[in-house]
Amino acid sequence: MALISLKSLGVTMSAPLFSNLDLTIGAGDRLGIVAANGRGKSTLLKCLAGEFEATSGDITRSRGLRVGHVEQSVPDALLGRGFHDVVADALPVDQRDSEFWRVDVVLDSLEVPEDMRGRPMRALSGGWQRLALIARVWVTDPDMLLLDEPTNHLDLARISQLETWLNVLPRDVPVIIASHDRAFLDATTNRTLFLRPEDSPVFALPYSRARQALDELDASTARKFERDMKIAQQLRKQAAKLNNIGINSGSDLLTVKTRQLKERAEKLEDAAVQAHRERSAGAIRLANRGTHAKVLITLEDAAVETPNGTLLFRTGKRHICQGDRIVLLGRNGVGKTRFIAMIRNAVAEPGSVANVKVTPSTVLGYGDQALSGIDGDDTPLAMLSRRFEVGEQRARALLAGAGVAIEMQERKIGVLSGGQKSRLMMLVLRLIQPNFYLLDEPTNHLDIDGQEALEDELLTHQASCLLASHDRSFIRAVGNRFWLIDRRRLTEVDDPEAFFRSVAETPN
Repeated sequence: MALISLKSLGVTMSAPLFSNLDLTIGAGDRLGIVAANGRGKSTLLKCLAGEFEATSGDITRSRGLRVGHVEQSVPDALLGRGFHDVVADALPVDQRDSEFWRVDVVLDSLEVPEDMRGRPMRALSGGWQRLALIARVWVTDPDMLLLDEPTNHLDLARISQLETWLNVLPRDVPVIIASHDRAFLDATTNRTLFLRPEDSPVFALPYSRARQALDELDASTARKFERDMKIAQQLRKQAAKLNNIGINSGSDLLTVKTRQLKERAEKLEDAAVQAHRERSAGAIRLANRGTHAKVLITLEDAAVETPNGTLLFRTGKRHICQGDRIVLLGRNGVGKTRFIAMIRNAVAEPGSVANVKVTPSTVLGYGDQALSGIDGDDTPLAMLSRRFEVGEQRARALLAGAGVAIEMQERKIGVLSGGQKSRLMMLVLRLIQPNFYLLDEPTNHLDIDGQEALEDELLTHQASCLLASHDRSFIRAVGNRFWLIDRRRLTEVDDPEAFFRSVAETPN
């Protein structure tokens, strides 16, 4: 039985986000929504929740349907409230006394530690804030759950925990997930909607298999389009020949035949559908200046410490060589970020970090999840022009190519979307022309197209890099060496799969 039905639904802003969308959602559905940054995923969820009115089409909901919508950001009004209170406040006033026990049941199901429950929201990490928003919605006992980028800011342990939680929810409660996390979608969905401006295909498959089916559909559509265009071209050539003969002979029959051929060509052209390959705005391109040195960085049992000097782990004797794409594995708090900071400092000021030797020809390209290399109060145009001494015309062209539109180039970087900021950071890294990349959660704000483009660039350029990421698909695609930090030791492992399994089995 359908709980929600969409008929010819469409939303147009400056251009169509999606149109003519037909979709039914019923019990047991676990639907993943996939699209490029800014292409309508959040808008569609708001339409489903009844919070946004579509431009065209209809939405039919079953009588009394309660929809729980978990948005991406925490409302400012909740930031001063405690974790437990934020969840409890979602209960209807007339149920708070009798149903208050449900708050602890939900928090227990999400494995929220007791000492976390009293903390104010603004003191929580982004990951715990996300779980608070999910708990706040789930405690209201919705008939349908909508999740907008639920894995943002979550570490691997919390992602694994969320996957488990979703997979044990009652099957009669449909879950709709808008996400760029490919592995998460594979683990939690059984249907996939590829949201597009015109036709939005839906497959009864999780993401990876649905993506293969989509590629096959697009390839088939592209082949049919090419065939139809060739036939139309041939018909037009035949019509032109008959037209010349008809003019010379004065034959009315040839004139009629000419018109019929032209009409057939026009109908074929009008009906032909070009393959729609969704691409996010802005290309991601990297550079690799190269170096003759085989070894870029040598670690002689360097000590990785907290800011107050507490030892986290020692590296042992390690080398980072040209062509290495090393992924740091480890749970939160083991020292991955501190290790990356240590390497960054060692490259920036050679000789400043004990037991870390950096080859003089090493040129660093550094990008972190906070995008700290770009000032939110600066403008993209001013930053690029000043930092790289390129003229305004060249700077504007570079920014446009990276997905920062002309009208955004003189606004503050702080108002850009997360995806635009990430692409701006990647443009900065490209212009630095490094031969060693140090990347901390580089895919955090990138859509799937951006993630795949970054993967391709790192592999195509055989870029040397050290990176930390919670994106399992990205790790699997990019890494050729894996360093595991566990029990105050750094060890090299053959692949990340055992670590992924250990996190899934014991998330805390």
